[in-house]
Amino acid sequence: MKLSSFVIFCLLLIQTDIAFAADKVTQEHSFLGRAETWVAVSFFFFLAAFYKPIKKMLFSKLDGRSEAIRSELEEAQRLREEAQHTLAEYERKQRDALKEAENLISEAKAEAERLQKAASDRTEELLKRREQQALDMISAAEAQAINDVRELAAEVAISAASKLLNTAAAKDTGDILIDRAIKDISSKLN
Repeated sequence: MKLSSFVIFCLLLIQTDIAFAADKVTQEHSFLGRAETWVAVSFFFFLAAFYKPIKKMLFSKLDGRSEAIRSELEEAQRLREEAQHTLAEYERKQRDALKEAENLISEAKAEAERLQKAASDRTEELLKRREQQALDMISAAEAQAINDVRELAAEVAISAASKLLNTAAAKDTGDILIDRAIKDISSKLN
């Protein structure tokens, strides 16, 4: 297609040259006899002869360049896909890490609540134990106080009875009765 366009162009050029030659009737030489015509024809043949190799060379360079661009595009596409895959993987890892962190936080809160409840239970148990110990100590002190009061009352009673009996009995038999009564009182009180 391009070669035929080139040939048509050459013929038009020759025809134009012929028209100029016809105008110059006074010129001795014919159109084919002129050196410029043959230089133009040889130039066009030179171009026609080197058209295919030049075309091949240009197209091979262009094909090589287009192949390099295509390979770069494929590499860029592959890298883009890898980057998207890596991004998706990191996003998944981030979501997993966030879920794990939330789980750890909820577990820590549950553990803190459990520890707080256990501490509260221990404190309550300790307070109950201390209260029971205090009540036991109060009961023991109360029993001791009652025993002390009884002993004191018995001693006072014995002492009072002994004084009364001493004043009431002036004879020796009174002493014997008093001694016996004193012995009987201590056995009756306990």
